[in-house]
Amino acid sequence: MNIQLIRHATLWLEYAGLTFLIDPMFSEKAVNPPIANSGDERKNPLVPLPGALDAWLAPDAVLVTHLHRDHWDEAAMHMLSKSSVIFCQQGDRDAIRSSGFTDVTEIQTFVTFQGVTLHRTSGQHGTGEIGQQMGQVSGFVLQAQGEPTLYIAGDTIWCEDMKTALDTYKPDMTIVNAGGARFLVGDAITMDEEDIIELIGYAQYTRVVAVHMDTINHCHVTREVLRTKLSAHNLLHKVDIPEDGEWL
Repeated sequence: MNIQLIRHATLWLEYAGLTFLIDPMFSEKAVNPPIANSGDERKNPLVPLPGALDAWLAPDAVLVTHLHRDHWDEAAMHMLSKSSVIFCQQGDRDAIRSSGFTDVTEIQTFVTFQGVTLHRTSGQHGTGEIGQQMGQVSGFVLQAQGEPTLYIAGDTIWCEDMKTALDTYKPDMTIVNAGGARFLVGDAITMDEEDIIELIGYAQYTRVVAVHMDTINHCHVTREVLRTKLSAHNLLHKVDIPEDGEWL
């Protein structure tokens, strides 16, 4: 298994002889407006892609955890082939097909694709009224013979849904969307540094990878903030924090 962090939550995964593109956001730097009610007026994305798009446009399959524009944007819809194999959560297929994509499969529980089993997991994209407004989100667990079990948690805070996924699949690696994304009111809607510390304590067997930082203006937990917090708790060795373009 090889994983490249492209940027934010966008990943390129080599797994069981296949390639997967996860949550493609291909917009050029600063072409999109800032997230409203975030207290930060910088345009998104904050940083450019780490390389030429051609490297990521022909995966064997695309995995879309949910349809927020920092995970499935207009640039990705335009650049990817309309015949791309796409897997998504229940309820998102019609929206994706409306952009011209012809091979879209909703995962209710699991599907098997060329020897790789893709399990859908649930998450909680915030708390209270804001969490409800953010809508349904999902993650994916990938399993295949001869490969480690990989849990891509998606946009979720630390919650019972994550505990259930960890208890069920005992993943060798867990990729979390950090950044502590939030608005001017309410709690964080993605994992912050405290959530990651909770995850480490709960599932000490899994290798944690933190992504989803330094790219969108409402993500207030930067790589530097996360490293500082983990170092203070002697936990930095427990978490990989890749840079854009870096391979694991």
